[in-house]
Amino acid sequence: MAGKQVQVRFCVPDLQKERANCSFNKEEITNIFDGGEHNTETRRKLQNIIFSDPNLQDPIPPDYMSHEQRYENELRKAVYVMKKFMTDPQLQDIGGGPEAIKWMYNSILRHAIHKDGNPLMLHFGMFLGAIMGQMSEEQQAEWLPKAMSGEIIGTYTQTELGHGTFLRGLETTATYDPVTDEFIIHSPTITATKWWPGGLGKTSSFAVVMAQLHIRGQNYGPHPFVVQLREHVTHASRPGITVGEIGPRLGLNSNDNGFLRFDNVRIPRTNMVMKHSKVLKDGTYVKPKSAKLSYGVMVLTRVGICYDVCWQLMRATTIATRYAAVRHQSELEVGEAEPQIIEYQTQQYKVLPMIASVYAIWFAADTLRHTYMEVQKNINKGSDLDLLPELHASSCALKALFSTDVTDGISVMRLGCGGHGYLASSNLPRIYTSTTPSQTYEGENTVLWLQVARFLIKSFREASKGGRLQPSVAYFKNHQTQTRRITDLSNSGLVSGYERSVLSMLEAVAKQLQQYSEEGMRYEHAWNACSVRLVNVAKVHARYIVCDQFVKALAKYEGSSGVRQIMDQLCRLYMIYSVTNDQGILLKSGALTPDQCNLLEEELGELLAALRPEAVNLVDAFDLHDEVLDSTLGAWDGDVYNRLYNEAMKSPLNKVDVPDAYYKYLQPLMKSNL
Repeated sequence: MAGKQVQVRFCVPDLQKERANCSFNKEEITNIFDGGEHNTETRRKLQNIIFSDPNLQDPIPPDYMSHEQRYENELRKAVYVMKKFMTDPQLQDIGGGPEAIKWMYNSILRHAIHKDGNPLMLHFGMFLGAIMGQMSEEQQAEWLPKAMSGEIIGTYTQTELGHGTFLRGLETTATYDPVTDEFIIHSPTITATKWWPGGLGKTSSFAVVMAQLHIRGQNYGPHPFVVQLREHVTHASRPGITVGEIGPRLGLNSNDNGFLRFDNVRIPRTNMVMKHSKVLKDGTYVKPKSAKLSYGVMVLTRVGICYDVCWQLMRATTIATRYAAVRHQSELEVGEAEPQIIEYQTQQYKVLPMIASVYAIWFAADTLRHTYMEVQKNINKGSDLDLLPELHASSCALKALFSTDVTDGISVMRLGCGGHGYLASSNLPRIYTSTTPSQTYEGENTVLWLQVARFLIKSFREASKGGRLQPSVAYFKNHQTQTRRITDLSNSGLVSGYERSVLSMLEAVAKQLQQYSEEGMRYEHAWNACSVRLVNVAKVHARYIVCDQFVKALAKYEGSSGVRQIMDQLCRLYMIYSVTNDQGILLKSGALTPDQCNLLEEELGELLAALRPEAVNLVDAFDLHDEVLDSTLGAWDGDVYNRLYNEAMKSPLNKVDVPDAYYKYLQPLMKSNL
């Protein structure tokens, strides 16, 4: 608890000085990220329960554990959390059981317990998500109690060895047999092997499996099916099932990411997930209102990714900012004491725009979540599905943008900590390796950008005909009346600059597509020939969405003047940082002039200087417990050098002065007189 820590905990003089003159209410900002004062209280209560429980501590640092030990340790903690949250009386006033688990795994707290992955993460996320979002009421009554109690543990398997984001290319088949009223699940080739799902290798006993539905020789496309993988009592893999772990990855190695093959495995017809589409006993296929309804779990997961990468950026910026306030290096003037490195503008340029990015990402993710909830409510009511294309395109755009921005930002934070940032004990390497896979899971980013581009091209053509437009592209209707150049460099003016750049880019690529078509090129090949330009316009549109929603969120904000002022500055910093990074695009489109770019770069420097005194207070307002940060460089007290030294002493090599390896290898070499 950041506010209370100031009163009761020691911190080094540099951080005392930084915290002494805060111009805004940090608690108010904390409440924003928690979703309200009550949620802040709930999270703090939950974290106090969690962090005071010795059973959730690691017996030795995970970096010194073997692969098997890491998996076992994280599974132990995950099962303990599940049992504790179902029975602990302290948790009953926040809903107990399922609600407490939901709180834990939908918050940043999970990163404090599961430092390098959680074998049950997909059980609580995508498996339960599929049950609650994709199953009929009758199916939920059968499967949900078992999954919530832990009687069954599940995962979600879609990606294959040979296919990922391209769902129509999946090779796993589910062929209906009307004689036995069963589906036959089969992996016809090596590339049909399911590959990557967390919890699949050794943990899960069930899986939701995406497979091509075949009825009487006709393929109805990919649909989800529930398949039992392991026996209830022995946990041995069932006949026809080949399942295991795929081996070490760049990060998240406590997860048992797995592979899965089927050899004509039969399941009951009722194991097809049937909320939106179904197969009747006679083999009749009942199609969904929209083909995209079956993508609900993926969309929800992408919404979750947006929040998760934001939490990771919170952690990284907190570590780097506190370290920058404690680390002293070089001289600003000869003979003077070494300044804090946060005094250097280059360091401010590293950390402050990333702090601003946290706010930008959060507000956009929140808007996306509300859109998802609205669409889900309409689906449940059987109402119109007009917002489905908007939800799909926006979730693709923001997942791709944020996963890239945050991965890059975490790398900048690590570099901003110099050599110490390379240490595992800084936690920045682990934060990076836990975040970078978000660029490829739940949709490889380039593929997602091209899906966004299809939405943009379709909407651009619809706008030219005066048709109806989705909310995120409503600005397309102004295409014919807008002048290119903006004269107003306010935030709304810069948003307009992005609008005009997107429209300029779309106009150019649409003409190129048309030209290729007139030359006789098939549309698919023309699309591929324009794909780099299409990806670029999708990225600019995504940045427009984030900037636009940041400005709109602040326009509606009704908090204190101090918080409003600091958030206005952060919004302005994010806007100018984004525009100056994209200035080549805005100059080419004619939205900005070189003189305007110079003015914005000057203002950027002024904003860095204005926000520098609040840097530590801004990250303190994230209210990240030291257990969440898990960093020698970023702890609340700032006692960096003692923490680094004490952590180094935990190395197993330091248990003895002379290691056995010396006697085996070095001593014989030294005596050999080569």
